[in-house]
Amino acid sequence: MEMSPTALLLELAAQALRVSDPNTLHDLLSRGHRAWCEGVAEVQAGVDGETASLSDVQLAERCAVAGVPWEEEMTRREAVSALAFVTWDAAPAAMAYMELAERAARFGVCLLGEEVL
Repeated sequence: MEMSPTALLLELAAQALRVSDPNTLHDLLSRGHRAWCEGVAEVQAGVDGETASLSDVQLAERCAVAGVPWEEEMTRREAVSALAFVTWDAAPAAMAYMELAERAARFGVCLLGEEVL
């Protein structure tokens, strides 16, 4: 049975606490990044569905409550995406990924090669 992105990210973050090998941490971080992307996509789809029937005024109110005001130059799509991101960013899975990335960074591990930086 395949794990949900949330369960996988929580598991990977827990595993990362027990290792210091850079290769192992890179593998965990890489797997975590894929799960993070899946989680964001799931939240985006959910927020898309939840907001599809809202008027622009209702969507603006929902964005304001979430702390991401619908700014004048933003399209509706951008406002919905901002709402989805802030929703995901507050989720335990996203927090677990940040912990995983921070743990890996303490051992000099990141997903971008130095030539990219």
